[in-house]
Amino acid sequence: PVARRVAVVGAGPAGLAAATTAAKRGHKVTLFEADGQIGGQFNYAKRIPGKEEFYETLRYFKRQIELLGVDLQLNTRVDSDRLAAEGFDDVIIATGVKPRTPTIEGIDHPKVLGYLDVLRHNKPVGKNVAVIGAGGIGFDVSEFLTHDFGQHPEGEQASVQAWQAEWGVNPDYEGPGGLAERQPTASPRKIYLMQRKSGKVGAGLGKTSGWVHRNSLKHRDVEMLRGCRYDRIDDHGLHITITEKDGKTVETRVLDVDHVVLCTGQEPFRELYDQIIEKGARAHLIGGADVAEELDAKRAIRQGTEVAAKL
Repeated sequence: PVARRVAVVGAGPAGLAAATTAAKRGHKVTLFEADGQIGGQFNYAKRIPGKEEFYETLRYFKRQIELLGVDLQLNTRVDSDRLAAEGFDDVIIATGVKPRTPTIEGIDHPKVLGYLDVLRHNKPVGKNVAVIGAGGIGFDVSEFLTHDFGQHPEGEQASVQAWQAEWGVNPDYEGPGGLAERQPTASPRKIYLMQRKSGKVGAGLGKTSGWVHRNSLKHRDVEMLRGCRYDRIDDHGLHITITEKDGKTVETRVLDVDHVVLCTGQEPFRELYDQIIEKGARAHLIGGADVAEELDAKRAIRQGTEVAAKL
């Protein structure tokens, strides 16, 4: 019944959902984004083979912003002073996450890259790679690195024929179950995907899709290691100790890799929320800035939608 002036800070999945939902309900919405494009983590996820549909998700939100009259301000890193000065009735903080850096001897070695270096900054990655962290991002980065994007440009989905060959589907659907012999799929790199936990690698992945991700990487000869202790990184590579559940050492190895990619989780990026609360503003925290563990686009969009619906 009463239109409110709403600021949304961060145009990732949660912020986009909050801004468009609030605008649909008649509120006057300003959406601030520090980057030059909307999307947040979607802009990295869309580059992963099999997740090209996120291009369409972003196209949808971009069009909704236009139709609903959301005031989108890109390349704008807004601070608490400006938000307070402009007198918004509500401020929704959707500033996302920042990568967590583990404490490992040699973490500053030139061999070390973060997942944003790979997926955002397009830094060159060698032929032998250790990926530390076997959560969703670790699997995504491994999938990305096992594809040759010189032959398959960014955003281009694999052809039906290529998919059928990789997964053993007879194109004429002949024989039992329409199955054919699965064709080997070469990877341009040797990948080691590692986790500290001694349980199944990728145990935290979705129950209906985790087997697909594990199977796809195994098909490309990705070596999955569990129970890993990361001892140090130096010119020789990544030194690890592999242990059993009881902590007993099984073996020590030196992985002669060109690069070590860190996929070791995220931390909420919520400093702005704390600052705006101190100024007495009516603020709401959503998305990765609220809960950073195992980023979930569906959870972020739902949370953004529900918060906006309650204004």
